[in-house]
Amino acid sequence: MKAVVRSVEKQLRRAAGSFSAVVLSGPRRAGKTFCLRRVFPKHSYRLLEDPDELARLKADPRAWLEALRLPVVLDEVQNAPELFPYIRALIDRAPRAKGQWILTGSQDFTLMSGVTESMAGRAAVFRLYPLSLVELGRWDLLRGGYPEVWAKPSHSDLWFRSYIQTYLERDVRDVLSVRDLSTFRRFLGLAALANGQILNKTSLAGPLGVSVPTVTQWLSVLETTGLVVLVPAYFENFRKRLIKSPRLYWLDTGLLCALLGVRSLPDLERSPLIGAVWEAFVASEIIKVQVGRGDNPQLYYFRDQQGLEVDFLVPLANARLALLEVKWTKTPTPKLAGALRALLPEVGERALGLVIHRASKTLSDQPKPLGDGILAWTLETLVHRLSAGL
Repeated sequence: MKAVVRSVEKQLRRAAGSFSAVVLSGPRRAGKTFCLRRVFPKHSYRLLEDPDELARLKADPRAWLEALRLPVVLDEVQNAPELFPYIRALIDRAPRAKGQWILTGSQDFTLMSGVTESMAGRAAVFRLYPLSLVELGRWDLLRGGYPEVWAKPSHSDLWFRSYIQTYLERDVRDVLSVRDLSTFRRFLGLAALANGQILNKTSLAGPLGVSVPTVTQWLSVLETTGLVVLVPAYFENFRKRLIKSPRLYWLDTGLLCALLGVRSLPDLERSPLIGAVWEAFVASEIIKVQVGRGDNPQLYYFRDQQGLEVDFLVPLANARLALLEVKWTKTPTPKLAGALRALLPEVGERALGLVIHRASKTLSDQPKPLGDGILAWTLETLVHRLSAGL
């Protein structure tokens, strides 16, 4: 597979010209190191997962930092949070030197707490997810977006099994004191089955024999390590009694399908889970577009207590709002837009109603009107228009 240009690269270069430090976080194996070493090829590089490197660093942080050749990329810096105060002091001594410190990390909680406490105003912060549709130019629910899976698709089953095991052994042990990893592994399976559902922590905790606070903590780990997103409910300006619990979505459908035990597209299409997996893919692509632009993710869903439900709401420029119904179909019809027709009058003229569907190999991908100001868009149309600012 040819090297893929990541959407965030332009933002990283721009930030390095304005900030002393640039921070790039995201899930393990999403491509952070490859991206940064290409964007900053003249920077020196240190991996803070090497035991010998960490031993020297922790024994004498000042001496270790003085031996660095600046500018530098410090990879997996969450393993050495004690560095942040020292880096801050060095930045303050030379505030005009920009782009000297490029930091990466796979655990947002540890990394961001260090940035917040020690480097506020000194660092530009970005996030990198696995490869997107915009970056690849194609998509595959079973592959997801991890670069190594696309590089060697025939080894995808082994790669995902190894990734899950590595995740359990490294991130979970680092962030939580999980005594029974087999129970946590079962939790991952239940969380995969809960993809696309309104979050019910009690239903997750019961089969595992753990407490709701434990499930809350474990979900937080999935969030901070970039594997899932909790999509909040949108309830601004609606005169309805609404459901306010978030929805759970996995951010990589390849990993999701591996956890679900789905290994082929025919099996996935026959599964009752296909709609939720497709929703997760659309959610992840929207978030990737937003993050690639350097924005914070903004994605919501709507459901009231009478059962009226719209899959996603996406804030747009000029106070507009896109309402999305996501359907695993190549033939969108007005019948699929019923929820949009019911909710659009509540939002007003600033709303855009969209049915998001799969592209057809034989029919035009041009937006198709479904009546009442509602259009049918392919996913490709959606992400490219969002990338262009819609």
